[in-house]
Amino acid sequence: MTTVVPTGPKKAEQPKAAGRTGRAGGVSRSGGTRGSYPGWFYLPAAVVYGALFLVPTLASFYFSLTRWTIFTSTFIGLDNYTAFFQEPALVKGFVNTFLYAAVTSGLKVVLGLLLGILLTSQIRARGYLRSVVFFPVLVSTVGVGITFTAFMDPSTGAINKALSAIGIDGPGWLTDPSLALFSVALVDVWKGVGLATVIYIAGIVSIPDEYYEAAKLDGAGAWQLFRNVVLPLSWPATSTVIILSLIGGLRSFDLIWAMTRGGPGFSSDVVASVIYKQYQAGFYGLSTAGNVILFLVVTAIIVPLSRFLARKEVQR
Repeated sequence: MTTVVPTGPKKAEQPKAAGRTGRAGGVSRSGGTRGSYPGWFYLPAAVVYGALFLVPTLASFYFSLTRWTIFTSTFIGLDNYTAFFQEPALVKGFVNTFLYAAVTSGLKVVLGLLLGILLTSQIRARGYLRSVVFFPVLVSTVGVGITFTAFMDPSTGAINKALSAIGIDGPGWLTDPSLALFSVALVDVWKGVGLATVIYIAGIVSIPDEYYEAAKLDGAGAWQLFRNVVLPLSWPATSTVIILSLIGGLRSFDLIWAMTRGGPGFSSDVVASVIYKQYQAGFYGLSTAGNVILFLVVTAIIVPLSRFLARKEVQR
């Protein structure tokens, strides 16, 4: 009798690998690890970036050194920069620009955080209230400026009429040199706080529930939850709101021009409105030099600030 000795299951033959799979899901014929994407994949984005940002920026640097019109240009070196720094309203414009940016960005951070906390709590009509807060972001800036110019009229405006109904004499919101810039800043905050609120809502809802539960087990109240959980863990949202609102404040022009045109006098002039007035007067090279200076100033402020905020985020 023949005994059959079991030899066990045969190992399935493994197919020869055609190559290793790279991180992007492709196959590297050389058998090595490939980068995330091939170089040509970035070409469309590079073309768009170069055409819409890089080329206009370099052209602005060149034309700021010329006296140009639509059809001609004459190289004059740094004369435009010298003339721009001799502009009488420039110092006032820079002071107003920094003040406007500080006020608007600070209020957007504070109000955006408070509204973000409110609109992530268990309140009625939460979705509707989120829509109401965000709606001003969608409205045209020029339209908002024209509307609030009518509301803030010292004699016929709705705001002063409402104040007079309760026995208060309303000020000249846009005609008083000491109030004009701050009045426009408040309108800017009203229009832009919705975006800051949405960013904070996204940051707050991304905080894991375990942190709240652990804090409550330790006996933390509402203030402790805000200080030790919400505030530090929503820091990425805070840094984003600071950067975006500060950039918008330093580059502010459209709302100010729609409401005051830099007036009364030069009381609400910012750097962008000073540049635009030079453009209106036909000094195209001078206004281009002003744009280059504004670009460099914004870059010199935002780049170090963004790095500082990024380091603070890592430390937290």
